[in-house]
Amino acid sequence: MAEAHQAVGFRPSLTSDAGEVELGAPVLHEICLSGLRSWKRHLSRFWALVRIFSGRHPMLFSYQRSLPRQPVPSVQDTVRKYLESVRPVLSDKDFDWTSGVAQEFLKLQASLLQWYLQLKSWWASNYVSDWWEEFVYLRSRNSLMVNSNYYLMDFLYVTPTPVQAARAGNAVHALLLYRHRLDRQEILPTLLMGMRPLCSAQYEKIFNTTRIPGVHRDHIRHLRDSRHVAVFHRGRFFRVGTHSQSRLLSPRALEQQFQRILDDPSPACPHEEHLAALTAARRDTWAQVRRSLKTQAQEALEAVEGAAFFVSLDSEPAGLTREDPAASLDAYAHALLAGRGHDRWFDKSFSLIVFSNGKLGLSVEHSWADCPISGHMWEFTLATECFQLGYSADGHCKGHPDPSLPQPQRLHWDLPDKIHLSISLALRAAKTLSGNIECHVFPFSRFGKSFIKRCHLSSDSFIQTTLQLAHFRDRGQFCLTYESTMTRLFLEGRTETVRSCTREACNFVRAMEDKEKTDAQCLALFRLAVDKHQALLKAAMSGQGVDRHLFALYVVSQFLHLQSPFLDQVHSEQWQLATSQIPVQQIHLFDVHNYPDYVSSGGGFGPADDHGYGVSYMFMGDDVITFHISSNKSSTRTDSRRLGQRIQDALLDVAALFPEGQRLKRRGLGEEDSG
Repeated sequence: MAEAHQAVGFRPSLTSDAGEVELGAPVLHEICLSGLRSWKRHLSRFWALVRIFSGRHPMLFSYQRSLPRQPVPSVQDTVRKYLESVRPVLSDKDFDWTSGVAQEFLKLQASLLQWYLQLKSWWASNYVSDWWEEFVYLRSRNSLMVNSNYYLMDFLYVTPTPVQAARAGNAVHALLLYRHRLDRQEILPTLLMGMRPLCSAQYEKIFNTTRIPGVHRDHIRHLRDSRHVAVFHRGRFFRVGTHSQSRLLSPRALEQQFQRILDDPSPACPHEEHLAALTAARRDTWAQVRRSLKTQAQEALEAVEGAAFFVSLDSEPAGLTREDPAASLDAYAHALLAGRGHDRWFDKSFSLIVFSNGKLGLSVEHSWADCPISGHMWEFTLATECFQLGYSADGHCKGHPDPSLPQPQRLHWDLPDKIHLSISLALRAAKTLSGNIECHVFPFSRFGKSFIKRCHLSSDSFIQTTLQLAHFRDRGQFCLTYESTMTRLFLEGRTETVRSCTREACNFVRAMEDKEKTDAQCLALFRLAVDKHQALLKAAMSGQGVDRHLFALYVVSQFLHLQSPFLDQVHSEQWQLATSQIPVQQIHLFDVHNYPDYVSSGGGFGPADDHGYGVSYMFMGDDVITFHISSNKSSTRTDSRRLGQRIQDALLDVAALFPEGQRLKRRGLGEEDSG
């Protein structure tokens, strides 16, 4: 989701002084290391593969060895597709220059760089994914907050219980049930269209995982097991055991432990309250401070970094309110994305956030996996804690407390004086970053996926093409558009970019803004734009996209110290519109017909450009689409709420091109949408 921002900013990680030293190693040596890492991962999964034949039902890793490797596209095809993608946003002069340097690249450098990628594709599991993790995420020195992390929301319209400790108890228990199923490989592998398996490698690091900061690069630390969670409340840190005599604590016992923390009147120690702001600092800054922290407070630091995950018991309520639905949803999104800058441990693979009124949310670190993985876990969690575990009539977890359990362990930080200034500076920077982000969330309820299906169109392509119309009306120009899609049809595949601002989409937008064009003409152009987007989406998912190939070519060029004006141009581009769909993967867990409100409302991420937007969307059941928009308040060109209104207007205008949609728009005249 939030990868567009990281993708734009990865170039410094390849050109810094420290980076140049490491990149001076022969490229063949780096390719060899990629292969060795691949084989190490395969051997670590061997124990699971042995169990594949122990039963009829496929296990999580059952299909891993049968997955194909991601192909290296033809470099000529990639350059051709790239030039086609930038033509709508470049002037004739700029396009001619870009075409010239592209042809020069094909003649002088492409074949050599391509040879190295082909070699890597034969030796390593995936020719691009490990470099993507390394250079886009782990070498980035930017703050994780807003720039890299993303959030997932609770049910939009309902909160199963207002009791904060009870919601935390059920949610933590449900998450650990998911981990138990994950450890036993009992999670079914995902099949595309019920037929083609997707790679499951990213599931390995959901739990017991922390991104450890380094001066020049971070690394991901993953433990085989952890029997506790780290909890933050009112500036204090606690260690809460999750098992007793090797058995998972019941939801009611976990509720009891969380309630003990909520009832604990002890104050935070000096500077402890804002300590976590360091995880929102620049990575090199945090790495240097962490060295001192590890020396002075090793036990407390290990309790947090070695936890199964992080839990924040917030002191404020959140979620949709009747009094001001728009503002309350915006504040809810902002609280999940950034919080107060010091109440999330952004290094953890994910943080569970439980607000004082029982509302939930998730803040996710991006390097270890992409959104569909955390989304799959989140769907299971919401369905299990609400429908399977449930609550008693008074809002508490079912079952009985366990008075014999020891009190949660308060963590004590012996913070040296030299760290105090670092914490204050980190807090100031985090508050500045948090204060600059503007979030806007709205459910669009005039129509949803069922209407789009009746139009015989792809729902994602419908939204992407409509976003082009909305953005053009907002900014008065076309821009490069980043849509993230998955490449998990291949072994260890992660993502690819769909460049949604196509010539066909621009032709449709111009027609919609031309009063002389008829609805029939606009509809014909809309269908062409949707078909083009669908073709690009299928190509990206099948390993024939543009951006990951160009990224890998650029990495090889840096290893070889080859300067390419074309590749420099490609990786200096700004994505002023970054988009992503949040998929619903386990619809069988929810009864959307009888309980339509019990569906997650999706999530969001920060903008990829200082003057751009981040837009995500989720189809809630058949008749609602939830949009999450972000932008920077410091930009005079963007306004999240303004774009939200543009999106609603564009959706209705596009729907009006269809006979049934005209009735929808007439019915909506004079009414205010629920968003």
